Amino acid sequence: MTAVRQDAWSPDDDIILAEVTLRHIREGSTQLAAFEEVGERIGRTSAACGFRWNSCVRKRYEEAIQIAKQHRQKRNYLKKQSSSVAAAPHVSSLSIVDEDTKSFKQDVISEESITIDGIIRFLRQWRGAYQELQRQVKLLEKDLLDREEELSELRAENHRLNSEVTNAQTDYRTVNDDYKTLIQIMDRARRLAVLNEEDELKPRFKMDANGNLERIE
Repeated sequence: MTAVRQDAWSPDDDIILAEVTLRHIREGSTQLAAFEEVGERIGRTSAACGFRWNSCVRKRYEEAIQIAKQHRQKRNYLKKQSSSVAAAPHVSSLSIVDEDTKSFKQDVISEESITIDGIIRFLRQWRGAYQELQRQVKLLEKDLLDREEELSELRAENHRLNSEVTNAQTDYRTVNDDYKTLIQIMDRARRLAVLNEEDELKPRFKMDANGNLERIE
């Protein structure tokens, strides 16, 4: 039975990570904020959540991520359009559409503005992810060494069993040859016994003092 690590991610953890991250994407928030929220809910670091999302969970929600991004872009577009109309009602509709189109493209290019705090959070996140990756590599290396040791033991056991099979086959041939020899000896003895019995059954005679033959019982 395969042992389950105590810090292994459960299906419920993955679902929470996916739901929160997709919600932050739809609302125009950052993935880092999503990882921090998930970490608080399930008792993990944001770096571990980010590593789990990028290495495993994200692949299963590619279509949902695209839908969430489209929803966010549409929401930003409508929000900026409403703001532009309220602030400058005298501007022509064509100008509003042009400005909103530029803002829409800007939102597509960048999900969040680059700030010093954002860079620091980003570096901290990936430092944690790198440490998590190193830990995973060490665990994999240990597992590989254990499997190599187990394989070596299995090879030695296989060699021992092959030797035993070879010895058993040799012993079998020897016993079989001895058995055939014994059968031949027994058959020869049986034939000799039959000949002796036949000799004993033949009538025997001796000559008496008068020169007559008499049968010996």
